[in-house]
Amino acid sequence: MSNQRLIIGFHAINARLWQNPGSLIELYVLAGKTDARMREVLSKAEAEQVRVVTVDMARLDALSKHARHQGVVGFIDASKNYVDLDDVLENLNEPPLLLILDGITDPHNLGACLRVADAMGVHAVIAPKDKSAGLNATVSKVACGAAETVPYITVTNLARTLRELKQRDIWIVGTDMDGDTDLYHFDAPQAMAWVMGAEGTGMRRLTRELCDTLVSIPMFGTVESLNVSVSAGMVLSETQRQHSAK
Repeated sequence: MSNQRLIIGFHAINARLWQNPGSLIELYVLAGKTDARMREVLSKAEAEQVRVVTVDMARLDALSKHARHQGVVGFIDASKNYVDLDDVLENLNEPPLLLILDGITDPHNLGACLRVADAMGVHAVIAPKDKSAGLNATVSKVACGAAETVPYITVTNLARTLRELKQRDIWIVGTDMDGDTDLYHFDAPQAMAWVMGAEGTGMRRLTRELCDTLVSIPMFGTVESLNVSVSAGMVLSETQRQHSAK
C-alpha cells in the first residue's frame, strides 16, 4: 500500500487505537511481553478488530530500523490521517488557535512541536509540503501520541493559505527577533495563528511579509536563539494565559 506508514511505541499506538482505529492496518508486538501497557493495547486492538502479529525482537528491530519501539509497532493507512483545514475551521465552536511551521525539516523538531501544540490546545498545525518534515515514525515517537491527535496539514502554497486565513479574520503573528513588540507586551487576539521559522534562518521572506505583526521572545541570557519547539511552547503558553484571563 503506497500510503502505508510505520508508527512505533505505546504512545503513538494507543493514540491511534483510541482516536482513529480504522486507519490501523496491523500491529506487531513482542512475543512474551505481557505487562499492563501491552495488555491494554491487545485488548483495544481486539475490540477494534485490528490484526495483531506476534514477533521476536529481531523482527521488531528490523521493522523500526532499530528505533526504541518498546515492543510494539504498527502500520497505518496514512491516507486516513489527512484533515482539510476547512474541515477544522468549520467545525470549531471557539476562536481558532493555529501553529504554522515554515521550513521545519527536522522530524524531531516537528514531533516536539506537535507535542507542544497538543498540550496548548492548538486546533491544527500547518506546514508547506516542500521543505518541511513529513509525518513518519520518528515524528510519531517524539510527539508521544500528539501526531495522532493534532491535525497536521500540509499545503501546496503557504502564502495563499496565509491570505485565506486573514480573510477569515484570523490574525497572523510571526516570531522574529526584530519584532514590532515582545511577547509580554503583545495583546494576543482571540483568533490567531503563530508562525514559526527554522532556528537560525527564521521565516521565509514572503511568509514574513504576510504576517500582520511580528513578535519577539525576550531573551535574558547569553544564547541568541531557541529551538523551535521551545519557542512554540513559550508563545502558545502566553497566548493561552491571556485568553484565559479575558
